[in-house]
Amino acid sequence: MEFTKELLDEWVEKINVPEYVESDPVQFPRRFSRQEDVEIVAFLAAILAWGKRSLILKSAEGMFERMGDSPYEYILSEGYLNLGTKNIHRTFFERDLLYFCKGFAYIYQKYGHLELLFANRATVWEGMDLFRDEMAKANEGLYSKHISHAGAGSACKRLNLALKWLVRSKGPVDLGVWTRLDTAQLMIPLDVHVGRVSRALGLLQRRQNDRKAVEELTAKLRGFDPSDPVRYDFALFGLGLAGITGGKK
Repeated sequence: MEFTKELLDEWVEKINVPEYVESDPVQFPRRFSRQEDVEIVAFLAAILAWGKRSLILKSAEGMFERMGDSPYEYILSEGYLNLGTKNIHRTFFERDLLYFCKGFAYIYQKYGHLELLFANRATVWEGMDLFRDEMAKANEGLYSKHISHAGAGSACKRLNLALKWLVRSKGPVDLGVWTRLDTAQLMIPLDVHVGRVSRALGLLQRRQNDRKAVEELTAKLRGFDPSDPVRYDFALFGLGLAGITGGKK
């Protein structure tokens, strides 16, 4: 166990550096200073974070160009009502962006701040499902396939990624603009590549990449750092690139 912790700590230091931002979707929320802009862009960038990284960045760039200098003002002014049906990224279309914009507008009106929707929940899973429900309420009760259902056992990789960016202390990569959630509550953003690396290191036994796997892996990482277990996401990513499983994230 000690060897594994030393290995992970070493790779956190290698990967959690400013250069990481240049090729990661976290670069988009880092372009803004107003909290509302940061959190809106963090969620939307994370929602697009599946597939080839270069294509994710290209798609996200095009999406945020549509939203102008302030995504928050774009939403408040209902600029999204001019969206059509063009494709943005893989199965994500302008109609999906419209869905999210309507949802954000509803949440800001109801809660004042997006962070307050997630604050004071028993678990981050509870906050994610409340987010999913509130987005549906703003859209005639329709649920989006782009918002995973934690209550149904989903790993919720993209939602966990957005929360990691927003909650972890400000550094060269993560933003740390939310203060009402504790980093100890966060769950590892689990995708197929993180799963492979984690199994290769003996950190994860469960075969499915689902909520139970996230909880198992995060519990193991919490043993290395109880206050900030998801910092090891950097290490698992880096080890994947280094070819520990032959895969890339």
